Amino acid sequence: MKKLAITSVAAVALLSGSVLNADTLKILTWKGYAPKALVEKFEKQTGIKVELTYSNNEEMISKLRATRGAGFDVAQPSQDRISSVQAKYKIYKALDYSKIDSKQIITSMLDAVKKNTKVGEDSFGVPFCYGTSGLIVNKKLAPNAKDYSDLLNPEYKGKISYRLKRPTLIGVAFAKGDDPFAKYGDTKAYKALMDSVQADLIKAKPLAKNYYANGDALLSMLRSGEVTVAMGWDNGGWKLHKENPDLDFVAPKSGALGWIDTFAIPAKAKNVAGAYKWINFMLKPENAAYFTNDQAYGTASKGATALLDAEKKANFQRSFSKADIDNIKWYPPVPAVLEKIEGKILDKIKSAK
Repeated sequence: MKKLAITSVAAVALLSGSVLNADTLKILTWKGYAPKALVEKFEKQTGIKVELTYSNNEEMISKLRATRGAGFDVAQPSQDRISSVQAKYKIYKALDYSKIDSKQIITSMLDAVKKNTKVGEDSFGVPFCYGTSGLIVNKKLAPNAKDYSDLLNPEYKGKISYRLKRPTLIGVAFAKGDDPFAKYGDTKAYKALMDSVQADLIKAKPLAKNYYANGDALLSMLRSGEVTVAMGWDNGGWKLHKENPDLDFVAPKSGALGWIDTFAIPAKAKNVAGAYKWINFMLKPENAAYFTNDQAYGTASKGATALLDAEKKANFQRSFSKADIDNIKWYPPVPAVLEKIEGKILDKIKSAK
């Protein structure tokens, strides 16, 4: 009898724990990615309590490595920080995309994330939000500036600025009609391409007003008219457009460069069903639009733009046609050997006379 009682108590405890896990969703995310109003809406709709832990890419990897993928049900790493980590540490679950409502996700983004988070036959990410870099242009003074090649255009001599960082190398490579990301698996071919980009940027060095150090410095030069063509971020261009309609973000002809933060499910997640519910909930157009209105980042939700506040809707519609969205070049994981090549290239451009 005593043995039966103990067994029954254990069974009840086990059942209680199971219920508790199903009623709680632990999310490891970036600050701002789970707005309070959306959390409360999800909790009311599902009866699942959401617990948030704010983090960044490095901390997410560290936390999940330490527990071998335990302690959280959803994580939100950037897409280019998943495959190499997964291959080495196996901290995420392979995703069952049949449980994802893919009809509400922009197809090109979902395809890119599946490709860039693939390990073996499985993929490990779903796109959530994104941002891009491209051109910020004074359309009154440089109406024909449409691509990264205009950063090397003598027509804008002394009025050009960009950061001397890897995105500039990547952008110029795409504007040459090549695909640097397709060469990530061929070190020799990648170096040859970067050598040609180096030559172009050294030749065009006298055309640049400067290599800006931070976003505030760039916005200041664009406001004053010191710079009319620059490489910069979408939100920076839209901020300037609000102040001066002549200034705006332009998605380059050869493709804006984009980052995507994702949804992933840790390897030892306890509430997997709740994780899929959260992913689908956050990508519903009305919820994704709330997020974009709140945080200003675009989302992978196919119908969200139509539901945005007027100002944000106008920003996306002005700068991105559907073709521009589908043409965004999403950063894949970069092999360490290529980062070393790029570092040497940037040093040579900087020191060139």
